[in-house]
Amino acid sequence: MKLKFYFPLFLFLAFININAQTENKDVLFTIDDEAVYTSEFLRVYNKNLDLVKDESQKDIDQYLKLFTSYKLKIKEAHALGLNEKQSYLRELSNYKKQLAKSYMTDTKVTEQLVEEAYKRVSNEVKADHILIKVLETANPEDTLAAFNKIVKLRERALTEGFEKVRAEVHNGQTVYGEKLGYFSGFKMVYKFETAAFNTAVGDISKPFRTRFGYHIVHVSDKRKSRGERTVAHIMLVSKPNDTLAENPEVRIQEIYKKIEQGEDFESLAKQFSDDKNTASKGGMMAPISGGQLRVPEFEEAAFGLSEIGDVSKPFKTDYGWHIVKLFGKKPVAKFETMKPELVDMVKRDDRSKLIDAALVNKLKELYNVKSRPLDTDIDYFVSIFNDDYFKKSWQLPKGFKKDKPLVRIGEHQLTYDDFGNYLINTQRSIKQNESFKSIVSKKYDDFLKENLIEYREDNLEFENEEFAHIVNEYRDGLLLFELMETTIWNVSKTDSLAIKDYYNKNVSKYVFPKRIDAVVASSAKQKTLKKVSKLLEKNMTLNEIKSLINSNDGIDVIFTSDIMDANHQALPKDFKFKKGISKIQKHNNAFVLVQVKDVLPETQKTFEESKGLVISDYQNYKEDKWIQDLGKKYKISINQDVVAKVKTELNK
Repeated sequence: MKLKFYFPLFLFLAFININAQTENKDVLFTIDDEAVYTSEFLRVYNKNLDLVKDESQKDIDQYLKLFTSYKLKIKEAHALGLNEKQSYLRELSNYKKQLAKSYMTDTKVTEQLVEEAYKRVSNEVKADHILIKVLETANPEDTLAAFNKIVKLRERALTEGFEKVRAEVHNGQTVYGEKLGYFSGFKMVYKFETAAFNTAVGDISKPFRTRFGYHIVHVSDKRKSRGERTVAHIMLVSKPNDTLAENPEVRIQEIYKKIEQGEDFESLAKQFSDDKNTASKGGMMAPISGGQLRVPEFEEAAFGLSEIGDVSKPFKTDYGWHIVKLFGKKPVAKFETMKPELVDMVKRDDRSKLIDAALVNKLKELYNVKSRPLDTDIDYFVSIFNDDYFKKSWQLPKGFKKDKPLVRIGEHQLTYDDFGNYLINTQRSIKQNESFKSIVSKKYDDFLKENLIEYREDNLEFENEEFAHIVNEYRDGLLLFELMETTIWNVSKTDSLAIKDYYNKNVSKYVFPKRIDAVVASSAKQKTLKKVSKLLEKNMTLNEIKSLINSNDGIDVIFTSDIMDANHQALPKDFKFKKGISKIQKHNNAFVLVQVKDVLPETQKTFEESKGLVISDYQNYKEDKWIQDLGKKYKISINQDVVAKVKTELNK
């Protein structure tokens, strides 16, 4: 219903920066003396030219008409004060913060991590490990004891064998000895994954620490990942409200027997598959990789086929019954193909800590921030700490030096008061065995990181032109959405009398096309359908005909009963609607015979039957009229000389 809105939104919001200063100052048109420059129009037109499918929309005059309509809507949105609504401002603020995350990264470190991740998702490692549990905040004595213990276990494993030691020491409480099987990148915490992939087959890693404690890893095998499969499928689903529908399990078995008899898989998929997205393509699906579909039964069937052309037996998933045929196999996708996905995964993983650290260092350099606070600053805060911090009740003492400068970020000076309040607001989940100095030092690092990022976000629109463009796009897009929802969509939904009146005035637009009540018999053999034709002429039931034609050893005919229009998948192209039994025709590399029981003429849809389409048409009608009214409300002056120059430039 909102397609008409989305066209100008996508078309005109891409790359618009209303406030941008450009070299070309020619005024293309004005709305109440507010200038719109040629440069903006040219940027939008050229950027979106390849996205436009309708040739009429590439016409400069038509494009200019759409552009002025867009500007009229933005003008009206500001006049209504929609840009001051709290919901709008809140949504815009949230978007800016979310968008800023993609600009708050160190690209060099990210690239290195993404390249490493690709190597790891392209391979699998088989490993076992031994873990000595120890808390991240454990005191130095406990930490050293755990480390010494894992070192001794490694020495034993090197001489006695890893498996023997692993089985003996595992107690499931303080020591874990586990078989992990095969895994690839992103399946374990990053430090563990790194140790496993960096350890040679047959070797035992040196001790390393994760947030769980100290580990050693034994690697027993490495192999390439399974890669990707290209398959086609035939899917049948239950149709509880269709009294003519057969049991999908019975029907899928019939189709499978036809495949075993040598009939074409693609042809059968076109005739019978209920997956409308793939049926017309012979059941062919886009390539799939492990975990992509989140349908384990389907993936196991697809990856279980070893040779091109192999076909699975019928199997069931939550979506219905399937038969799968293997058309292609290939290894893990190329790096450039997987890169966008890997970037997202890296940023959600433990690897992100490395990216964060690189970002902090970069921002420190950008804003000339000293790497560490003065020892006197840290010592001062340590001196005012006490055990109340562990009870979450610590407060700043009397005489606290709140105005003393602590660190400067760009133009923003942070004081002792800022850090003191940060300490108060973050006094949670602190282990009592951690020293005051350790707590203050870690808190300062977090405080500085948080403020560096906040300062960067607040100033990003002024420091990064690309970010400013995108924010402006979203700002106007969100404003336009608010306007359309308030002015057109919500009103159109509730204006029931006007919608009904629109239907009555345009009733001829809302009709059912000509259809037939028919039975389609499909077979790979023409002579089979000749038999079916004779049996249909004798008024035999479909079940009676199937019992005579089909057998336990072979399925020669499948029937489809339905109310069908000219585009129904079971009907041959340009099939003539005429009562009776048709001639045998070729269709989808098979033969079909159609018994037309009745021809249903084009019939008028009731208001209820066409309500959704009527509302959509009414919204478009209402929007067109509204645009005309806006054109009268605001004075539009188009500079025809400049339009002529634009056409000359674009037609070069």
